[in-house]
Amino acid sequence: MRKIISYSLRLTILILILFCSKSTTNAFEAKVENNNINKTINLNTMAIKVIEANALAKFTAKDTFTGDLTGYAYNCPLCNGTLACLPNYNIKDGTTTYNDEDYGQVFIVASSKNLSCGSILRFKSDRIIEGQDVLAIVLDRGVGGSSLDLLTPSEEYASKYIGRSSITYDVLRSGWNRD
Repeated sequence: MRKIISYSLRLTILILILFCSKSTTNAFEAKVENNNINKTINLNTMAIKVIEANALAKFTAKDTFTGDLTGYAYNCPLCNGTLACLPNYNIKDGTTTYNDEDYGQVFIVASSKNLSCGSILRFKSDRIIEGQDVLAIVLDRGVGGSSLDLLTPSEEYASKYIGRSSITYDVLRSGWNRD
């Protein structure tokens, strides 16, 4: 009789252990639906995950700098009316933005050669857009260190609205993404 009770007790404990281990492993299962008969990778789900990861990485800071933000116009005293990185891009009509393939409409800034042409920067400045992030692309040169010079429609606009302020900015892309 003792053998039967001992056997029953061991069997009950074994069933409990199996039940508990099965229920805890379910908590860690992936949340990806895969109804394929042979359980191959669902390529649609995989593509969605890659797109989501790329979108997240697109706005992740690669580096952070602090410098001064000032403004300038295409016809400033030391300017020749062209951009150092894109000399054929017309800014003489008052254009102050650039339509980037990856980031859309972004402001144009000048920087030192510490930042490559085509670098995308993100910073906050209520002088430009109140309460929102500003996205800008490095398309010009002419400032030193880690300072930035924002292209504005006129020198008057630059001095009245931009002035000089200290900013911290993130580098989202280092240079052009051209293959």
